[in-house]
Amino acid sequence: MSNAFFVTGTDTGAGKTLVTAGLLHAAAARGLRSIGLKPLASGSARTAHGELHNEDALMLQQAASVPLAYADVNALSLEPAIAPHLAAVEGGLQLDVRLLAAHCRAQLLRPHDLLLVEGAGGWRVPLNDHETLADLACLLGLPVILVVGMRLGCVNHALLSAEAIARDGLTLAGWVATQTDPGMARVEQNFDTLQMRIPAPCLGFIGYRAGIGFHDAAQSLDIGRLLAG
Repeated sequence: MSNAFFVTGTDTGAGKTLVTAGLLHAAAARGLRSIGLKPLASGSARTAHGELHNEDALMLQQAASVPLAYADVNALSLEPAIAPHLAAVEGGLQLDVRLLAAHCRAQLLRPHDLLLVEGAGGWRVPLNDHETLADLACLLGLPVILVVGMRLGCVNHALLSAEAIARDGLTLAGWVATQTDPGMARVEQNFDTLQMRIPAPCLGFIGYRAGIGFHDAAQSLDIGRLLAG
């Protein structure tokens, strides 16, 4: 599992899926076997056959080089675009971190050069009254990639997330900055501050661009630095 990672973000909308898909595509462009998982997703839409599919999970499915069925990429889709634990309650479901971990472990057995498990929201997103998505990363024992959405307050959010990951006993393998706010003041200075203070290598900076896709994002990501670690 040396090239398997859990991807989290400083908060919702930080750009986790763009970064995850970009890394998968960058690996695929090198001829590597890449797999992307989105075990839990809220904000899903029904297909013509009545199945719930999530847009982020579909992007990971498309970006990866190893073809997987949708159900292998995304174990559980929830329809409301709200926090997963609330969406589950509305749907009469009980989220269980062990079931999500079992799904991921089954996919980890597939031959791969890079496997990424994308979380939902930030590090401490609740699953139920007792468990969070951080528990999933801990059960899997995967090193973590942190996606930092560059907006006002991001330095505090990033440093607190990095501290929480370390406190939970996991390794922060790297981080990526994504400019989610095109009007953010002092972007470069904030980025420099993060580089000095986050105890992990920066894997790239994705500048703001309306409608940017994972093919373009991949150009800004240092996949070699991640795989070499």
